[in-house]
Amino acid sequence: MGVKNAAYVAADEAREIVALIGSGSDKVIPLLQEIQKRHNYLPEDLVEAVADEIKVPVADIYGVATFYSQFRFAPMGKHLIKVCKGTACHVQGADMLSSVLSEELGLDGEGTTSDMEFTMETVACLGCCSLAPVVMIDGKVFGKLTSSKVRKLIKGYRDGKN
Repeated sequence: MGVKNAAYVAADEAREIVALIGSGSDKVIPLLQEIQKRHNYLPEDLVEAVADEIKVPVADIYGVATFYSQFRFAPMGKHLIKVCKGTACHVQGADMLSSVLSEELGLDGEGTTSDMEFTMETVACLGCCSLAPVVMIDGKVFGKLTSSKVRKLIKGYRDGKN
């Protein structure tokens, strides 16, 4: 038995997810959450297979997915970096943090590194204003950052020390 066609694999997984979560338009968000939990983003072929499985137009599924910021449409890196751009962080140097991170990661602004190690995004506020400027990496907050601290932080993650 050879390797299954990707469409068959997606259809099999879609059936598995629908069996776990249920079907119907009221299950779209939990279905999308399960897909993202498994893949860390929403693979197009799997979203389409789930839409087919629950008999909901794929446009409706994407309408829901694009409305909520929790859903991602591209693979993420192993480490998620959120750069706070709230007022306190902005005043204390959030733009500098973004520039240093972009330089260290080889990114042109937000995005995912080619080695799939890091994804960087900006957020409106992390709620840690007294620690400004702040980044969050994999849910852990790092505050009162300088360019040298950011460089050391990224080196630590690359070396597996964080």
